[in-house]
Amino acid sequence: MHDADDPIRPAGRQRASETPTLTKAELSELLFERLGLSKRESKDVTDAFFDVLSQTLISGCDVKLSGFGNFTIRRKAPRPGRNPRTGESIPIEARNVVTFHASHKLKAIVQGDEGLDFLTD
Repeated sequence: MHDADDPIRPAGRQRASETPTLTKAELSELLFERLGLSKRESKDVTDAFFDVLSQTLISGCDVKLSGFGNFTIRRKAPRPGRNPRTGESIPIEARNVVTFHASHKLKAIVQGDEGLDFLTD
């Protein structure tokens, strides 16, 4: 069903670059393969998840995914910057940024200290 060396990526998928990414389309395909949802349902679930995640962050609320991590909105203050081409000093305006902090469980899995059990539950 899946490549033994890559428990996330569906079998037959080639990595496009040295820094692989998991796309929304691949996530939908995984839902289709693992849960037996139709392709349309898989796409709808994936889109709905990211819509809820985005809208929650836009509203200023944090998103906490147990066993995975926390997405938070942080306000960055205005500061002086520099145009790298010209060296000219430019102001950088205040803005909101999204930050992600991995849970201890996810960190342990990434380090190889724990198995990928949460992926198959």
